[in-house]
Amino acid sequence: MFYHAAPAGRARIIKGHPFAGRMERVVISLGGSIINPEERDGEFLNQLSSLLRKFAQDHEIYVVCGGGKIARYYINTGRELNASEDQLDELGIGATRLNARLLQLALGNVAEGTIPHTIEEAAEQGRKGIIVVMGGTTPGHTTDGVSAALAERVGAARIVNATAVDGVYSDDPWKVKDAKKIHHMTFQQLLDMLGDGHGAGRSGVFDPMGADIALRCRIPVLVIAGRDLEEMSQAIRGGPIKGTIIDG
Repeated sequence: MFYHAAPAGRARIIKGHPFAGRMERVVISLGGSIINPEERDGEFLNQLSSLLRKFAQDHEIYVVCGGGKIARYYINTGRELNASEDQLDELGIGATRLNARLLQLALGNVAEGTIPHTIEEAAEQGRKGIIVVMGGTTPGHTTDGVSAALAERVGAARIVNATAVDGVYSDDPWKVKDAKKIHHMTFQQLLDMLGDGHGAGRSGVFDPMGADIALRCRIPVLVIAGRDLEEMSQAIRGGPIKGTIIDG
């Protein structure tokens, strides 16, 4: 499905979220492909941690880590062993929590020492100066879905979806050379693009469950290139980005 892109340049977030006016809470859905593509991963995590520490001084920051290729390895191998979808999801959740632990180590004393296993535990940990890091929660829920549920629970101003692609495209940019970047789209357009369904290891622009929550709660979703730390900084503060803003 194709949508018309906004004018070239940076898309700007639309203000007016009902929680505006207080210290902002931001949820970052950090893809596993951003955490461990085996490209100077430790160096990147240290740089990301420095950035997040600065924002934690005047924001409440929550990071939900994906599983990436580690999760896919265990899921694909488990599928060869005839594991059920729930069992495959449990393998994937374990990988997301390993990635979360890596980020916790990089953050040091500004991160909680334990990894929340539920949205409620994560919300209880959140406060100024402390960065909450978690992975998945229960079978059937992707980390994008967890991010949206957490954003609803804590009243987040926005969700930053940090991925290996620098925004939402009209087609898969890895497969379609002429795919066009969409700088702005509505929640409903996102839902139309996603369809529905879930399977362990499934990936896409954003999880349908998460998109439903974002629509219901009117929480903007900013899709960015996760290893572009300038773009990450802009997205956390709600400034203009080169990626895609989903709202309205």
